[in-house]
Amino acid sequence: MYTILKDIIFMKKVLITGITGMVGSHLAELLLTKTNWKIVGMIRWNSKFENIQNILNNKRVILETADLTDSISINKLIKKHKPNYIFHLAAQTYPKVSFDNPLETYNTNISGTTRLLEACKEFCKKAKIHVCSSSEVYGKVDKKDIPISENVKFHPASPYAISKVGTDLVAQHYASAYKMNIFITRMFTHTGPRRTDFFHESTFAKQIALMEKNKIKKPKIFVGNLNSLRTYADVRDAVSAYYLLMLSKKTQKGDVFNIGGNKSIKVGQTLQYLIKISKLNNVKIIKETSRLRPIDADLQIPNISKFKETVKWKKKYSFHDTMEDLLNYWRKALSRQKETLIR
Repeated sequence: MYTILKDIIFMKKVLITGITGMVGSHLAELLLTKTNWKIVGMIRWNSKFENIQNILNNKRVILETADLTDSISINKLIKKHKPNYIFHLAAQTYPKVSFDNPLETYNTNISGTTRLLEACKEFCKKAKIHVCSSSEVYGKVDKKDIPISENVKFHPASPYAISKVGTDLVAQHYASAYKMNIFITRMFTHTGPRRTDFFHESTFAKQIALMEKNKIKKPKIFVGNLNSLRTYADVRDAVSAYYLLMLSKKTQKGDVFNIGGNKSIKVGQTLQYLIKISKLNNVKIIKETSRLRPIDADLQIPNISKFKETVKWKKKYSFHDTMEDLLNYWRKALSRQKETLIR
């Protein structure tokens, strides 16, 4: 009995900001299977819960309303729970949207991260904190710098990427100036079930699923830049990487890690594979200028040697697995709703 009570009293607590997103929801599921930690999920007042339906009734999951743009709510959350671990995943994550809403993007991602770390400095300074940056910080990279290491200079190609540069530097500053136990990840393209349709491979899959559902005889898929090169990883492998880094005793304060898969292909090849595994024939590809970015980070190939020297990480999902699961996710999602919007 004493052992059981001791485990309950000293049960570690983890905060996941952005728990309702693709990454946050998969991470929560992983932690429920791998740990006995209490999971505090930060949500906003208008958050949707589709991605966390599987864990909503789990007694180890606590949902708390807060917003990165509101210091009072962030302080209240951190003071109340004083988490041992924090996965800071919440952000305005859409590069294309950031061109229309740059100030909101900067406020959420840069100032929001500052608000969170200020609260942690005040109420849980010993917590180990993962700050999620992005490979987008590298932007337009010279071919001589491929594969991209952590030492490649920043050249952000969107307001979103600029915001992630700020997020990245804010995290490094708090680790250095206040000796906080923070590490930063720059994850390259990661996708899979629950990926929103703001991203190229997911809008392809959604468009295909819509046309399959409606039995369109002359299918059309709307696209942007098909020549951009991407290196894909599965979201379920990505959260495993984050979890291993959180547990690792080799991470240093302010460490930065590139993480990514090993399948580097053009966006157009991704589209062709999704069409190949679909039920569509004679698909017409239509390029829309509205889908093109003013500047594109078009050579996204990572060097992840530092990460692999720090933890023992093995991918479970192949590119084909990921794309098939993504397409099936949209097939299932659209079978439950009448949505026809194509982003």
